[in-house]
Order: sequence, then C-alpha cells, then structure tokens
Amino acid sequence: MSEKMKAAVMKGIGKIDIEELPIPIPRDEEVLIRIKSVGVCGSDVHYFVEGKIGDYVVKPPFILGHECSGEVVEVGSRVKNLRPGDRVTMEPGIPCGKCEFCRSGRYNLCPDVVFWATPPIDGTFCEYVTHPAYFTYPIASSVSFEEAALVEPLSVGFYAVRRAQVEPGQVALILGSGPIGLVTLEVLLARGITEVIAVDISPLRLEKARELGARYTVNAKADDLKERVMEITRGRGVDVVFETAGSVVTTQMTVELVRKGGKAVLIGLPSVARVDFDVIKVIDKELDVLGIFRYANTYKGCVDLLNAGKVNLATLITHRFPLEKAQEALQFAHEHKMDAIKVVVNVGS
Repeated sequence: MSEKMKAAVMKGIGKIDIEELPIPIPRDEEVLIRIKSVGVCGSDVHYFVEGKIGDYVVKPPFILGHECSGEVVEVGSRVKNLRPGDRVTMEPGIPCGKCEFCRSGRYNLCPDVVFWATPPIDGTFCEYVTHPAYFTYPIASSVSFEEAALVEPLSVGFYAVRRAQVEPGQVALILGSGPIGLVTLEVLLARGITEVIAVDISPLRLEKARELGARYTVNAKADDLKERVMEITRGRGVDVVFETAGSVVTTQMTVELVRKGGKAVLIGLPSVARVDFDVIKVIDKELDVLGIFRYANTYKGCVDLLNAGKVNLATLITHRFPLEKAQEALQFAHEHKMDAIKVVVNVGS
C-alpha cells in the first residue's frame, strides 16, 4: 500500500483541490479504514459556500465530509471486535467520555467532542481515515457502501423520534421532506407510526415521501398548510411535529399545527439565530418544545434497521460523483436543492 492518499481539500470558499497527503496510522484502539462512500451533508455545503456555520469557521486547508462508510484495512493492537476486510460505517463524533454529559449518556452535548468536518477537525473526503473501533460498526454484505454512509443522517431522525417518544396511533407531521425529513419518516414507519403527514414545496421530495409510505403529503406552496392539516386531523392538530426544513416560517408554524399537549421537535437550523416564536401558544397549549442536536446512542439501532432491511436509504440517493469531482458535488448540492435529495461522493473502486 502506498504511503500517500488522495484527499479533496478545501482551499477557500468554493474551492476544492485534490492533493496527496500521508495515510494516517491507527493507534492501539483504532482501525484504519479505506473510505468508500461519503454523503454530502447540508453542513458540508454551508462550509463550502459560506466558510462557516455560526461560531464554527473554516480555516483552510480543510477536509469536508462526515457521512461515511468503508472497509477496514488495518487494526490497532487492542482492537478485538473488528478485522481487516470488515465492511463498516462510522459514527463521526468522538466525545471525551468524562464530562457530565458523557457520563449521563447524552454525549452529543459533550463540549469537547471531536467531530469530523467540524472545524478544526478534518473530515472524510479522502481515501483513508483512522477511527476508534468502538465507534465503528459492521454492515451486512447485502448493504451497499452508499447506503451505509447514510446511517449518519438516519441517526438524526432516529434520535429525534426516540426523544419525542412517538407512539403508534399518534399523528406525526414532518415539515421538510429533504434527507432528514425522509429518514425521520422512515424511522416513524419502522416504529409503527403509520399516520404521517409529509410537507415540502418540491414535487420530487413529496413523491419520494409518498413512495416511502407517508399517509399524506402536502405541497405548502400550492395548499394552505394549516387548513390541510386541520382537515386531516379533524381540527385537532397533530400529536407531534418535526421541523426539519430549517426555515423561519416552518419553525414558527410548529406551534400552530400541533395539538394541545403535543410536541414540537426542532431539528433544522434556521438561517437566523433568533426567531419570532409564539410563546403564548406554547404556554396555552402546554407544548413540549424539544431541540435535537445530532444524536447519541443511536448508531447500533440504525445499523440494525439497515441490516434487517427495515429502512430504504438507497432510494434517497439521486446523484453520485467521484472524489476527484468533490467540488462539483458540493456545488451541485448547493444549486439543485429542489431536484436533488442526497448527493454521494464515491471514493475509489
């Protein structure tokens, strides 16, 4: 094996160069993984186009990408659960394991987490990475590397549904039928929640929601959303609403569409930090408003769903690019939000 690898390196806003970098060496508890597929996340696009997300600012050179899968090629001396040749997907955030959040099981809130493609930590648009074995999960031979890369966004939906404690018989509303909205839909259906309303303004995404099993779909551009939801629920409102679009308008709509005593689950990140939110309705309806930040203790469950064929992640992939065209992949994802669902970068053969 060569001592060098190819990597797609961000050199500035909108600029990616393919460079040769040293192949990393695994530590005792790590594995060396040959990357196979990497999903393009909305955060990757934000960093590529704007150079920052909130307080996280890219300082080039920087490597994007954190939704990934690959093949183990080398294991550290203390690794017992994996071996070369294993096909795997990797949880991209490594918490400290010592703080109050890690010790209570909410390690997604760890202030010292090391998360791929979150500045200053390089990501996985490259041929090889090292990773702790305990955050590396084998995938079934029937699962493609492209599907396995999407366990990361699936985990967001899995965590949101679990945190909301949605039960069969309840009505769930998903505002935004992009990748996160669609994986949230798949998790709900896998858990037996069949009354799901999917909302978007993209016909392609609404068609995909129907294909996956949404009971109702609403085009918010063509229909009065509140009127339609109240019609479906006979004036009651939904039991739980998941905001995945990350728009100010849909964030504000959550409290309008959920029933008294219901839950509003905020996943998407609006373009502004402060939103005019009807707090009186939150109080009057006695709503639970839940924020979702990444996920914790979800990867094993998501891999199990994927390995068992209980979710269909392959159908979300609409466009593919090789590593050498990572810049084009990011630009495409930025410019084609209405006619693309998930863009994937495939690395090597």
